[in-house]
Amino acid sequence: MKVLLTETVDNLGSAGEVKKVADGYARNFLIPKGLAVPVTAGTLKQAELRRQAEARRQQGAKVEAESLAKTLSQVTLTFQVKAGEKDKLYGSITNADIAEAFERETGQTIDKRKVELEEPIRELGSYYVPIKLLPDIAPRITVIVERED
Repeated sequence: MKVLLTETVDNLGSAGEVKKVADGYARNFLIPKGLAVPVTAGTLKQAELRRQAEARRQQGAKVEAESLAKTLSQVTLTFQVKAGEKDKLYGSITNADIAEAFERETGQTIDKRKVELEEPIRELGSYYVPIKLLPDIAPRITVIVERED
């Protein structure tokens, strides 16, 4: 039986693909759970319209992300924090702190989950932190951590 996947299914395919599967698998699992629909001319046409709408949405998101990437790459965030001996911070600077400081600095909001900080910053210095806007767009901002006077 041929089915049109409505959601990504592990080991089978991603949403919008037409796949040939066993009748029982389609009738007893995929279709009842809403993961797929049987292939008809109408469902194929709906899938094509969804694909076109998704492509337009992704194009708009890409243009917006490129615009934000230009802003991000020019931003330098400076944190003044208390530090002990050997330049170790009392506490740390996390991705949430970076997102919050970016919003204060520029007025634009970025999701803290997009800040690709491998581990919190715990020492004074200068760091380059990537912001993953889209899978292929990840500008780096400069984060400077200075000792508070």
